[in-house]
Amino acid sequence: MPLLLRPFVRCRLGAELLVLWLGFIGVTCTGSEHTATATQPAAFSDLLPHFLVEPEDEFIVKNKPVMLTCRSTPATQIYFKCNGEWVHQDDHLIVRTVDPSTALPVMEVTIEITRQQVEKIFGLDEYWCQCVAWSTTGTQKSQKAYIRIAYLRKNFEEEPQAKEVALDQEVSLRCHPPEGVPQPEVEWQRNEDLIDPQSDPNFFITTDHNLIIKKARLADTGNYTCVAKNIVARRKSNSATILIYVDGGWSEWSGWSSCGADCAMWRSRECTQPSPGTGGKDCQGLDLQSLNCTSEQCPQTAGRAEDVALYVGMVAVALCLTLLLIILVLVYRRKKAGLDADVADSSILTTGFQPMGIKPSKPENSHLLTIQPDLTTTTTSYQGTLRSRHDGPGKFSMTNGPLLDPLPKGSHTLHNGKLNSDPSDFVSRLSTQSYFKTLSRDVANTSYGTFNFLGGRLTIPNTGISLLIPPEAIPRGKIYEIYLTVQKKEDLRLPLAGCQTLLSPVVSCGPPGVVLSRPVILSMDHCSDACLDNWAIRLKKQTYEGAWEDVLLMGEELVSDPYYCQLEAETCQLFSEQLGTFALVGESLHMGAAKRLRLVLFSDAYCSTLEYNIRIYCIDDTQDVFKEVMQMERQLGGRLIDEPHILLFKDSYHNLRLSIHDMPQAHWRSKLLAGYQEIPFYHLWNGSQRYLHCTFTLERLSLSTCELTCQLCVWQVEGEGQSFSLDFNIAKDTRAVDSEFLLMDTNATALAGPSAFQIPYLIRQKICSSLDTPCPQGADWRMLAQRLKLERHMSFFASKASPTSAILDLWEAQHFHGGNINQLATVMADIGKQEAMIFLVSDGEC
Repeated sequence: MPLLLRPFVRCRLGAELLVLWLGFIGVTCTGSEHTATATQPAAFSDLLPHFLVEPEDEFIVKNKPVMLTCRSTPATQIYFKCNGEWVHQDDHLIVRTVDPSTALPVMEVTIEITRQQVEKIFGLDEYWCQCVAWSTTGTQKSQKAYIRIAYLRKNFEEEPQAKEVALDQEVSLRCHPPEGVPQPEVEWQRNEDLIDPQSDPNFFITTDHNLIIKKARLADTGNYTCVAKNIVARRKSNSATILIYVDGGWSEWSGWSSCGADCAMWRSRECTQPSPGTGGKDCQGLDLQSLNCTSEQCPQTAGRAEDVALYVGMVAVALCLTLLLIILVLVYRRKKAGLDADVADSSILTTGFQPMGIKPSKPENSHLLTIQPDLTTTTTSYQGTLRSRHDGPGKFSMTNGPLLDPLPKGSHTLHNGKLNSDPSDFVSRLSTQSYFKTLSRDVANTSYGTFNFLGGRLTIPNTGISLLIPPEAIPRGKIYEIYLTVQKKEDLRLPLAGCQTLLSPVVSCGPPGVVLSRPVILSMDHCSDACLDNWAIRLKKQTYEGAWEDVLLMGEELVSDPYYCQLEAETCQLFSEQLGTFALVGESLHMGAAKRLRLVLFSDAYCSTLEYNIRIYCIDDTQDVFKEVMQMERQLGGRLIDEPHILLFKDSYHNLRLSIHDMPQAHWRSKLLAGYQEIPFYHLWNGSQRYLHCTFTLERLSLSTCELTCQLCVWQVEGEGQSFSLDFNIAKDTRAVDSEFLLMDTNATALAGPSAFQIPYLIRQKICSSLDTPCPQGADWRMLAQRLKLERHMSFFASKASPTSAILDLWEAQHFHGGNINQLATVMADIGKQEAMIFLVSDGEC
């Protein structure tokens, strides 16, 4: 017990009268040494102290100290002990009172605990304090109070992940909050609005903080955020985009039609219950059925004698015409026996001499690449077969390995160079083979065709993706059925690490393993800033087993490699001697590296409530992603409200912020609680999430308010920004979602033979023979590459058997839609190759 707590006080003789007030104990000293005598009531001496207030557990927030309090009666002294040591008496704040109802003394003691005191033993033991009270009868101890330093870490141990979920399915979003003291509370937000399971029982939050959407609704599409908070801070997870899609469903069959003249009746059904939406699958199966009628229902009467005679006469005439046609064909082939056995007639070389859909002007040198048409030729299409005339078993090697089965016997006919095919039938057949089961079944993003040595082109409309098959790329005597498709990024997860980001769509062309005599050219968009000083850009290819491997590092290509890339401002042209699945992956070399983002604004096409939504998509600047967003918004009933803007997003680890300003406060207000919304850096940089967007929910104060003016700002923290100035009428503005910003590609998805190329076949052959031979004055293929600004690839062109042919292949790939053959003629004239025998083709040759 401390010295000052001794119950007896001694005073020296002759000392002044000393009164010590210890509770209600009075001590009087006069003359010689005396013993202290108590003046308190008799009942006081029989009571042990009991606590009216005991110290409670406390948390130190940042550097703010905490106060601990004890109150006891009857008590002569109260002192605190912390972690087994007495707190110094000077650190106690003491208040003495008397309980008016009992006349007993009441003592209250308070001490202060600082962060530094707690940190001294932090990690060794928990810091605790306890108070001890004395009376004349004895002592009592209070409960222990534990003092902890409060904190909340920044990083979530598990964050919600983006998902695409079918309508009416259950959705589970996981969240493990950051470590914290005290234990953080968890709540969920959708588009920045708090989710309350009490008001919407379709939501349920589990005891381990996961969010369950019991039955997904279209309205549940949005950005979901897990929020953790305690007395220190409030943390938000990265948002997870949940897309609710609708798979198509068949209606009930319609009734059977009446029996037709062909003794058949029909019934149909529609994919409308429900219609596919938001990327959902189309209905599987037939939408039309036929059934033979019974003899009683068939409207045809018994055959009459005159009908039989008529049919016999028609068959006889048909047989005669067929025989006459066979004789004419034999005579024609005999006359053309001197031509190449693989070319059926000269019309295959004249088809497509003029670029499709382009009406070039007639400049001074247009005669250099113009062929006079043969007016005696009446056909404009190649009607011959695309199969080899040698049908021996040795001519097909496509049954081995992962290739498609050989084509069935028979001929495939080209009409005006376009392949008539059913993509859904092709995709269905393709997906039955083991290697192709992982391919996308999206018919809208798949094209295919049948090709021989004359080559051709495959295009996926409105995606910037095409495959050029140059002449002679397929060996003579071979016929390949080739496909081109865009893979969904969520179906093929590329292993990305560190600063790597996906820069292009994932494109598949095949079948893999086909033998090619020359490289094909795969064209696809990319979203990098195209500065190789900022990037290490790698071409990745998927192996047969499904793994990904690096096959090319741009800027360090070797001419002996089977792959070579021409990186342009927005497009990559890939020379490849093999077919397969490819993607461009970039790794930033420093924080100056940037990728292009396309910012696209949509709103509700029709608004009948006070709320009005504006959605801002922040997507990779490639045409295939833009096409998907446009299609999705069309299904959602959205409309495009401003021209897309481009933003350079740098590898600075800073997030993207979006805010709305300058709304007329008298008519509109924003329901956003914070000053801005934010998309995490990694979600954008990774490139694997396609539909990243933020929604601003506005509220008009009256249904009569239709004019909306505001400014939307999008910027990277400490980086570049863009702004949209909006001024439109939400009731009258009815611009379609696919207005002038989505140019519809009306060209055929598959073109075979000469119609696939801008340069006529014979002219191409003569250009190659003229420029392949080195010229001392430099008027050869090297000057052609310089004039076309392709001199960086001189070593690659020089490694080819025909450098000129490789240059012309690249020119064809670059200028399919906007190329002008007369411009190429001008380049040839500048080189000095103007001899008439080289570039002019006579009527006899055509």
